[in-house]
Amino acid sequence: MTAPAIIVHSLGQALVAAEAATALGRPLTLRSARGGALGVGWFASLGTVLAERHPALDLTLVLDCADEAGTALGALRRGVKAIRIEGPSDVRAKLAALARTYGARLDDDDRPCLDLADGLVEQADLAARCRDWLMR
Repeated sequence: MTAPAIIVHSLGQALVAAEAATALGRPLTLRSARGGALGVGWFASLGTVLAERHPALDLTLVLDCADEAGTALGALRRGVKAIRIEGPSDVRAKLAALARTYGARLDDDDRPCLDLADGLVEQADLAARCRDWLMR
């Protein structure tokens, strides 16, 4: 089983997490902040940047759309392969079916995540936190 997700809030945090996972030879799941705060386009592009810098990394990106079905639809159209969505079961079922047509899925991993929200942490400390988390 892979380590639970790391929630990133910036490109810098994503790069540190990717470097840690690559160094450890571990897969990495990165999740956006709740509601996809940085935007669907930014998050969709994140995968391209990380793939260029870490081509061997087994990476999963999960966009957290909160309860915003429109954001979820936009994410699917932009090629995001895993989304989190809250809401009534009928809405989730429709989005799950739509996601499958895009070769995507809904993410229901409810394990605790490492949230890198504290942007004032030194990069070395951030890297250590990511390494420790990925070794769980």
